[in-house]
Amino acid sequence: MTSNDFPQPVRGAAGGRDVGPRDVTRDRENPDLLAPPATDAGTVPNLKFSFSDAHTRVERGGWTREITRRELPIATELAGVDMSLEPGAYRELHWHKQAEWAYVISGSCRIGAVDQEGRNFLDDVRQGDLWFFPHGIPHHIQALDEGVEFLLVFDDGSFSENSTFLISDFFAHTPRSVLAKNFGWTEAQMATLPEREKYIFAGEVPPPLDRDRVVSPTGDVPRSFKHRLLAQAPERFPGGTVRIADAANFAASTAICAALVEIEPGGLRELHWHPTDDEWQYWLSGHGRMGVFASGGVARTFDFRAGDVGYVPFAYGHYIENLGDEPLVFLEMFRKPRFADISLAQWMANLPPEISAATLNLPREMIEALPREKRPVVR
Repeated sequence: MTSNDFPQPVRGAAGGRDVGPRDVTRDRENPDLLAPPATDAGTVPNLKFSFSDAHTRVERGGWTREITRRELPIATELAGVDMSLEPGAYRELHWHKQAEWAYVISGSCRIGAVDQEGRNFLDDVRQGDLWFFPHGIPHHIQALDEGVEFLLVFDDGSFSENSTFLISDFFAHTPRSVLAKNFGWTEAQMATLPEREKYIFAGEVPPPLDRDRVVSPTGDVPRSFKHRLLAQAPERFPGGTVRIADAANFAASTAICAALVEIEPGGLRELHWHPTDDEWQYWLSGHGRMGVFASGGVARTFDFRAGDVGYVPFAYGHYIENLGDEPLVFLEMFRKPRFADISLAQWMANLPPEISAATLNLPREMIEALPREKRPVVR
């Protein structure tokens, strides 16, 4: 292949050839950065980072990688972790200051937690399920017989998985004499305690759930920390589907809400914005582009594919377009208990039509033809 076959930073009569050196693979993946649409203008911060560009922490039993403000500085509200556990492996007993929201990408695992009143929770989650653990609640994750990969989202853009409160680390930094008093153990009984954190470690696949349950004298947690998102009937629209999980149907998830969006080939996540908070995205399959309007004549277009993370600051207008020949599936997450978005078309349709017509120099009948109901995904 010669340089004549390479994509070039050319748009119509503008631009010119780039003879290199260059990363042609990246240029092919980001055509709207190499030759932006004519509607792009000004400077918008980077709103994209791929997990493929993130550092991977490899442990006996699994691996993990994260995208925080360090990797994506604009992402101040939320941070994300991609984690995989081999069959039977543990993400050890731990807790953190931040709330934890999760989506199971593939496989299955057992999750457990105990709250401040000793009420407990233990359940199995599989592909398409969610879980949520509130701030400070101790919990653990253990892969079942097929292993598991999941996405974790935390309500703090600076959060790092490397700074969680781990039970093994706590024990290692507490005098043995104190541990002996606290638990009624002897020094000899504590001889095999780990000397440092375990974080992720190999284990045996747990027994069936009914054999693993522990009955707490204070009962179960009052609201399940699990939600079966894919079992939820989607809202269907011309061009795709939407499933929303927020405090209305996942009561435990008081700090983070989400939408799972599927866009058919040629479809569009309509022009819209969010009136309450920033949006953190995870792209599950397919590829497409996102155009973002930042006000003041400033706009930028980004290309995305599976494994990428996107971010849209509060109130920025945007759309997402499926450019492939397969469904485009992604998650939208927000640091709020309830999901909210403003549809540009619905706003215009529910005003006196002459207002939008006069503003946009359009015939009144074009505005009157707009649907008054929200259609988040259009063909």
